[in-house]
Amino acid sequence: MINDYFAIALRNLRKRKLRSWLTMLGIIISIATIFILISVSIGLQNTVEEQFKLLGADKFFIQPKGQFGPPGANNAVELTPDDIEAIDKVAGVKAVSYVTIGNAKIEFNDESRYFIVMGIPLDTAEVYTDTGIYKIDEGRFLKEGDSKVAIIGSQYKLNDVFKRPVGINDKLIINGEEFKVKSVLQPIGNPQDDRSILIPIDDFRPLFNITKRVDQIIVQVQPGADLEEVSKRVEKKLRNFREETEKTQDFTILTPKELLAAFSNILTILTSFLFAIAAISLLVGGIGIANTMFTSVLERTKEIGTMKAVGAKNSDILLIFLIESGLLGLIGGIIGVLLGVIGAKVIEYIAINQLNTNLLQAAFPWYLIVGCLLFAFLSGAISGVWPAWRASKLKTVDALRYE
Repeated sequence: MINDYFAIALRNLRKRKLRSWLTMLGIIISIATIFILISVSIGLQNTVEEQFKLLGADKFFIQPKGQFGPPGANNAVELTPDDIEAIDKVAGVKAVSYVTIGNAKIEFNDESRYFIVMGIPLDTAEVYTDTGIYKIDEGRFLKEGDSKVAIIGSQYKLNDVFKRPVGINDKLIINGEEFKVKSVLQPIGNPQDDRSILIPIDDFRPLFNITKRVDQIIVQVQPGADLEEVSKRVEKKLRNFREETEKTQDFTILTPKELLAAFSNILTILTSFLFAIAAISLLVGGIGIANTMFTSVLERTKEIGTMKAVGAKNSDILLIFLIESGLLGLIGGIIGVLLGVIGAKVIEYIAINQLNTNLLQAAFPWYLIVGCLLFAFLSGAISGVWPAWRASKLKTVDALRYE
């Protein structure tokens, strides 16, 4: 019996092809939009989780409280090397490193650009290499004793930062001082990171006239130590050392877990907002389906009377019209998902090839595809409830006399 209902519904949709396509347009647009948003969001979430895994489970970060943007942003609160000495004495801490950041004028072959330069202490450089974020593509990492040398991001070599690619042993002029390129990093995926330059902290400080400021501290805990417990001890120690209370504490400690949770919250809020906007087009699509089904009921009033005259029940009429409206939604959903896959892959392609970032990657889990199709079918079916109910309540005699 159910097969007959679907056959009747499909036959009626084929008889009104143009109207059916126009009706499905709203569903197609909304499902495609929703699919793209969620696909890219899931891909971004997966990529970020992979990035955080690179940090390992043995490191956490400290930065000035109230710092907006990346480390190095202007901020009244400053961390110093004295803070690092205090942290290094806490039980459970294996090593402490830090970074100080500045914007510099970079000159190469009579061209000049402004990019981020990071100063790192060479005696604790292994803390950076252990994170797995900075992987050498060519050359070697900085080591103790190096001076006037630099590590450059991948875009200097792979992209058109300058007219000519920058490679090993090339000379860069940073704020008027010459530095020899010692190595090139593998792509990280973030354009800002892939255009950054790392130099020894002893060269960095006089270059930027920064004597003590530290923008971010990286703490590595001892093997087997509980990271959360060590971070709490470090927080208490640093608070006492800086003569702060819990209320006036002027620094923030971020563990990988907290960083990931904060990012996930932001992503969820953003996705929900965009989803709400996309839902408006779904509402419009639902109204279109309801309108089409009302029109269909009027056009087929006599047909409904005939079906009832030969024994069709109210429930049969109701189910036929619900299936028809549901199929409008489902077919629109299938097309929307296909367009969503194409759209998500286009965004991924643009992000990788034009924006030089691999953070925006499309993901197509089965539950996203099934969820969108089910959502589309239910949206269509719900939109057709009232017209279907009206059709089922038509009296046989009145329907047969309808002109």
